[in-house]
Amino acid sequence: MAPSIAPACTRLVYLGVHDQVITARTMDWKSDLKTNLWIFPRGMARNGEVGPNSLAWTSKYGSVIASAYDCTTDGLNEAGLVANVLWLAESEYPKFNPSRRGLTIAAWAQYVLDNFATVEEAVADLEREPFIIVTDDVSQDEKRLASLHLAISDASGDSAIVEYIRGKQVIHHNRKYQVMTNSPIFDKQLALNAYWEQIGGTVFLPGTNRSSDRFARAEFYVNAIPKDENRNHALASVFSVIRNVSVPYGITTPSSRRCGTRAPASSAT
Repeated sequence: MAPSIAPACTRLVYLGVHDQVITARTMDWKSDLKTNLWIFPRGMARNGEVGPNSLAWTSKYGSVIASAYDCTTDGLNEAGLVANVLWLAESEYPKFNPSRRGLTIAAWAQYVLDNFATVEEAVADLEREPFIIVTDDVSQDEKRLASLHLAISDASGDSAIVEYIRGKQVIHHNRKYQVMTNSPIFDKQLALNAYWEQIGGTVFLPGTNRSSDRFARAEFYVNAIPKDENRNHALASVFSVIRNVSVPYGITTPSSRRCGTRAPASSAT
């Protein structure tokens, strides 16, 4: 049996001087994601796109987003909130209940961007579980169900990771949660990273494309790089970290995909 090829994406948040906040991510994928960039104004009528009992809302904030196969994967709204979705194979969403409002997984990040100015606001709403996530095939050509987790960050540097594990929503909310990659689930990533923190990044860092290795490198470097007052220098430093955790172009290995894009988002408002 051929080895499976899993996504190898990384998201990180840089916390600089004078309240500089930069969120960056890699989109490491083997095939063309049909990426498009969209500008959405506030006041757009939206719905969850899952049938008669879809969630409905009107966007409070305008946003700039990137889509993959028409799924909102990354975006920044006018209040400085950033949302990113990455692959998580362990994701298990609740069983669909037609009596509850439904939201397509393709609009999960967009719902957050449309409705909230801060991570705290988003978390307070998501904890109420106002919808059921409904997943679907990745694309017409890739017949496997999308399996994602969500990262949110804002202009204050606050951060949250949202996962669905064994059908239950799990939210990790803390400013210190600056990094998200792929498998394993976030609790286990934190445990693995604690080991590398004890060793120290100047002594040894794991160097493979594996998710936990990328997590350790991103966590160390995003906090080790100089905190430069010059925003352009800060952006360059963040790009250097993102390049460090990207899969080199043209290389496909088990448990990784080649890099498709690298993107930063400054949350200054």
